[in-house]
Amino acid sequence: MINKVRHRVLNLSLGDAELRLLRVFASVVQYGGFSSAQTALGMTQATISTHMRHLEDRLGLRLCSRGRSGFLLTDEGRLVYEATLELFGSLEKFQSRVGEAQGELTGSLAFGTVDAMITNRDLDLQGALAAFHRQAPRVHLEIDVAAPQLLQQGLLSGGYQIVLMPSVGSVTPHFRTRPVFSEVQKLYCAQGHPLFGVADTAITTELLEAQSFAGRTYMLNETICGVNFRWAAATPHMEGTLLLLLSGAYIGFLPDHYAEEWVRSGRLRLLAPERMTFEDLFHIAHPRNKPSRAAETLARAIVDSVRTHR
Repeated sequence: MINKVRHRVLNLSLGDAELRLLRVFASVVQYGGFSSAQTALGMTQATISTHMRHLEDRLGLRLCSRGRSGFLLTDEGRLVYEATLELFGSLEKFQSRVGEAQGELTGSLAFGTVDAMITNRDLDLQGALAAFHRQAPRVHLEIDVAAPQLLQQGLLSGGYQIVLMPSVGSVTPHFRTRPVFSEVQKLYCAQGHPLFGVADTAITTELLEAQSFAGRTYMLNETICGVNFRWAAATPHMEGTLLLLLSGAYIGFLPDHYAEEWVRSGRLRLLAPERMTFEDLFHIAHPRNKPSRAAETLARAIVDSVRTHR
């Protein structure tokens, strides 16, 4: 079967249209399905389905199935996906080496990060992107905002060449990482929640443990700041946490810079800030193999933006 799949892939005429179909396929696999890949691709499910059907027709292979059991790759689809990652990796290396031979940075760079970065006072990410563009104006930069789990998966699969993310478990064995800054997380509730009007001096550990807690899907359900919270909801994104808090039904942690506007407007309230505070250490990460010059350039720009912004 491996030889059969290789024969079909090798005989696929690789023009811009075919490469676009393969990129759609790789994104669908990376995000685990058609609906999950919609935002990243900027396409409807119907359009993604059409692209996938065209690719299957051109290869003469069934790549995936989807139904009640969810999105599943066929054996042929798994082999095509592996071949696609190898192809894109080779294209990136070719473009990078040609650019280096010409004395300039070219090609594409896939960068991933988590949400709620734009309000961070300790990180001028937009300034870093401007600096990167000045240094590498011919590099096509692709930015994706995703959950930390997906950023890790994307690094492993080749979907990203560099990511900026909080520490999630033990990433060191798989990637090269560089600590960049720490983000302060504090505990909040919203108007309508029973704790909204309770004085901090009356907020005990037992009282907090009795509340419905909105956690992060990438965090372990363990003690935080000495409290065994009662997990009742979870989301990987800060916006998802904010929505849950604004419902008035949950308490949860948010970056202080992201919550600041809502606290100022009176919609959110800090809960026992002297006790309920911790820091998330953010890293720049890339695969263990030597990063491209473009990835190194962006990494330096991000690090410099932290130093100059403070």
